[in-house]
Amino acid sequence: MSYQFKLAKSQAEIEAYFELRRSIFTEEQQLFQDDVDELDDIAYPIIALHESNIVGVVRIYEIEPRVWYGGRLGTHADYRKGWQIGKGLIYKAVTTASTWGCDRFLATVQLQNVRFFQRLHWESQEELIICDRPHHLMEADLNFYPPGTEPRPVLQIKEAS
Repeated sequence: MSYQFKLAKSQAEIEAYFELRRSIFTEEQQLFQDDVDELDDIAYPIIALHESNIVGVVRIYEIEPRVWYGGRLGTHADYRKGWQIGKGLIYKAVTTASTWGCDRFLATVQLQNVRFFQRLHWESQEELIICDRPHHLMEADLNFYPPGTEPRPVLQIKEAS
């Protein structure tokens, strides 16, 4: 299967992005009552497409100059065999932030995914408990994520439907 990884820009893409996030994090994992939070106001949504279907999501946001976070990484249940989508989303997230100016890229990673991130050149910085579940604060080795060429779009207010 072939996938495309890109910033969600159209209203339809953004709505589908939030719908998949809601499906993964509120319905399936039951981590949150409502998946949308204040970080969505400053986050850039990234999607994985298979044909015209959104099959994966992640968001990136800059919390201080040149310090970026990735979050809400998820793959549609029907596409979880193998790690190709997650790997592609992580690569797109970090290289996009690198393009826009990034000295550090961090993420809080659920314990069961720490080893996967380590294989992608991430290092655990600290163990955390988030929503009563073990996580690690992890940092990407930016030497493995070269900057791309995608221009940084102007943020627009995103609304979950």
